[in-house]
Amino acid sequence: MASRLAVQALSASLLSLAETTSPKPPKQQSQRPRAATSSSSSRRRLAATAGAIILASQLLPPVASSAAGTFDLQLMLPEKSSEEAEAVVRIHARNLLGVKRFIDAGAWRELQAALRSNASNLKQDLYAIIQARPTGQRSELRRLYSDLFNSVTSLDYAARDKDALQVQEHYGNIVSALDEIFSKIT
Repeated sequence: MASRLAVQALSASLLSLAETTSPKPPKQQSQRPRAATSSSSSRRRLAATAGAIILASQLLPPVASSAAGTFDLQLMLPEKSSEEAEAVVRIHARNLLGVKRFIDAGAWRELQAALRSNASNLKQDLYAIIQARPTGQRSELRRLYSDLFNSVTSLDYAARDKDALQVQEHYGNIVSALDEIFSKIT
């Protein structure tokens, strides 16, 4: 926490220094146009801001939740290689299909919680697998991926509304989408 405050203070002081520091007017009449002076001032301000952001990104730990006004300077990369994802994707799919017990019991809140936690792992794995496929196969896999997770979202909404018929329909869509995806990736 202390390092976070120190970095924020340093960042604020760099920004205020860059905003207040302006080039001193020359004692003699120079031949430089006025626009060049203002552009050098804005370049300094930009350089100071960029330096503060880079410094902050190096010293601050990654933010667990995205709060208002925070920077997330990490690139989005698949967390697993395609080989690692292929090794566990069937387990995650089985876990997603395991929400059937909550559907049968009518436990809507538990269904939503299990659906959300299991779908995120499957989503990451399938994304890594699709990215590793040749370009010709990606479009079909992306369509199936989209159909699968649209059904997951629809199932979540149907569980929120406690609509048993819609829940059954969307669960069936999830099963068929998973079957199609696995037939394409194996």
